[in-house]
Amino acid sequence: MAIFQETTSSPVEVDGRGAGGWQYRLGRLVLLPLGCALTVLIAWEFFCRASRISPALLPPPSAVWSVLSNNWKILFQQSVPTTLETIISFVVATLLGVALAVAITFSAWVREAFYPNVVMFQLIPKIALAPLFIVWLGVGSKSCIVVAVFIAFFPVVISTATGLVSAKPEVLQLCRSLTASEWQMFRLARFPYATPFVFAGMKVGVTMAMIGVIVGEFITGLGYIIMFASSAGETATVLAAIVLLCGIGLALFCLVALGEIAVQRWCGGEMPVGGSI
Repeated sequence: MAIFQETTSSPVEVDGRGAGGWQYRLGRLVLLPLGCALTVLIAWEFFCRASRISPALLPPPSAVWSVLSNNWKILFQQSVPTTLETIISFVVATLLGVALAVAITFSAWVREAFYPNVVMFQLIPKIALAPLFIVWLGVGSKSCIVVAVFIAFFPVVISTATGLVSAKPEVLQLCRSLTASEWQMFRLARFPYATPFVFAGMKVGVTMAMIGVIVGEFITGLGYIIMFASSAGETATVLAAIVLLCGIGLALFCLVALGEIAVQRWCGGEMPVGGSI
């Protein structure tokens, strides 16, 4: 009996859910990825210094940090339109994707008419359509937003449609037996079950929206900084803009994750530990 108590009385070492479980989760969710990133940066810096590789080919992290610290004003200024265009395109893509997913889920006519065309359109390389959008809409925010929307809305459509049909059949039968309307079934059964799928598509969509914005940026924004610096051989500036893009994308991704937690709690469910990516 004593042996059994000794092997089961320390839940922190097993799953991190005991009295000191918050330290365990903090280490896994924050300190572990930060430590991994720091190790990569140190190895990168050491490799660049030891091999004496040309900074134009692979600058060390210290050179990238120098560009960020010395040019933070212009980089921040150029990041504003990129961030705004990403947010607008992500919101539009989410609204279109959810609306189309609801339509193809509840209407066989809409599903048979639109779904094959949506899949076919997704197979078209979006980089090939970017010049056409620029010709039609001009160089600027409009073309960037349209390109980003067309890139970002597909994962939202697929994930949402998958989630809307994932409700348990017995739950739907119970709703029908209680004479629930289709709207009540959607609000109380289908949407709560679809919430993880919707936010999974949104997490992919927000990253794809940023990629679409960078593809469409030719005059302003960080996309212009990247292209101009690449043509001038300033690799450190390119990497500095990419680091800033990663920071913006990570912040938007975290906002979507926080929105997922809020919506699931509003729907009456609790997020399991480690149950969301």
